[in-house]
Amino acid sequence: MASTNTAYRSVTELVGDIIRLRVPVPGPGKTAEVRLNDLATLRQDDIVRLAQVIDIRDDLVSLQVFDGCKGISTDAEVFFLGHPMEVTFSDNILGRVFDGKGNPTDNGPSLQFDPKTEIGGPTVNPMRRVLASRMIRTNVPMIDVFNCLVESQKIPIFSVAGEPFNTFLARIGSQADADIVVFAGLGLGFDDFYFFRKSFEDSGAFARTVMFVNQASDSVVERLLVPDMALAVAERFAVEEGKRVLVLMTDMTAYADALKEIGIANDRVPSNRGYLGDLYSQLARRYEKACDYARGGSVTILTVTTMPGNDVSHPVPDNTGYITEGQFYLHNGEIDPFGSLSRLKQQVIGKQTRDDHSQVMNTMIRLYSGAEEARQKQAMAFELSDYDEQLLTFGDLFRKHFMQLDVDLPLEKALDLGWELMARCFSPEQLLMKSELIQKYYPQSAHKDAV
Repeated sequence: MASTNTAYRSVTELVGDIIRLRVPVPGPGKTAEVRLNDLATLRQDDIVRLAQVIDIRDDLVSLQVFDGCKGISTDAEVFFLGHPMEVTFSDNILGRVFDGKGNPTDNGPSLQFDPKTEIGGPTVNPMRRVLASRMIRTNVPMIDVFNCLVESQKIPIFSVAGEPFNTFLARIGSQADADIVVFAGLGLGFDDFYFFRKSFEDSGAFARTVMFVNQASDSVVERLLVPDMALAVAERFAVEEGKRVLVLMTDMTAYADALKEIGIANDRVPSNRGYLGDLYSQLARRYEKACDYARGGSVTILTVTTMPGNDVSHPVPDNTGYITEGQFYLHNGEIDPFGSLSRLKQQVIGKQTRDDHSQVMNTMIRLYSGAEEARQKQAMAFELSDYDEQLLTFGDLFRKHFMQLDVDLPLEKALDLGWELMARCFSPEQLLMKSELIQKYYPQSAHKDAV
């Protein structure tokens, strides 16, 4: 390991925000005594900048400078710190906001003497994992009823620019029944950052929230560090304090774009659409931090992944789909019931929820699918049957009372509402549900007037 007291004055090249220097190799067949992801400081005159090692090729070391290379020349001195990025971890970080270098930005009390933990460690030993079996309630019917969010799940929100995915993510963070919320903002505009903070404050969730924010104007390399800082803190809360931690990240496409930008600047050969060949492993390394610990709490990861051109085959959503356990599709301001999927929902439906949950979920989706088919028939001027008219009425009620993002209902009330809407439109025989559930839950006094 390079000494922290050794000044290296061997900078050979500056390319954008990347500098390259020669670090002596200790012997034949060995590399420079510097590790990948180690931190370093650059000093020139009165300028001091933080940098991170991003590539090592024999004795040639490349560093990404956090605040850019303006004012830096090949005469700069480089001091390697001998460790990767660290982030503060203690109960004092709750209700605090940090930048992409892990420094508080909220003018709160100093955290200088609080303990720190390294970021970017390996994923959890599989022997410490247990099968996911607990539900995270969000009070969003399109999630709680149809695609349950399960503790230790890793799941993205697929969407496109212009959709209210930030509003949706902030709402989940504010309402989810998690002990701790860790927020990672990637390339956020100031208005988006302010929106998230105000949403957490207004909902009363800020006191149990930690925010790590890389704004659009900040260094690109910080964008790569923010997810690792958020996940390192989440792991510590889950393992050491047994907390149920929900990690929110937006936008993972911005993270992937930062990987691409730095990789190309470092002369790496691009693969699919300019992204590097290790995109899958880079994403998986972060998503696999989701875990339900046998002797601790849990880490659940919910992200936003925007799809350029609404193209689900784009490298970022395409690779993400192979890693995660489903997805929520946010389309036209609504959660698409057909494109959304939670592969872990069967672990909790009917086990932690009411006995009618599975039947209500399946029946309502079947009826809404029929409503969409009837709507197509109507658009093509086909003659509609009485049953088609029933389906159309149900479809309108379903969109109004379930699919709107501002609908806020506990799971049990959402199930009751589902029964009510089905009873307004269909007789018990038309539902094709178990008779014992019909007898127990079907509103006998229901009328068929639209709400």
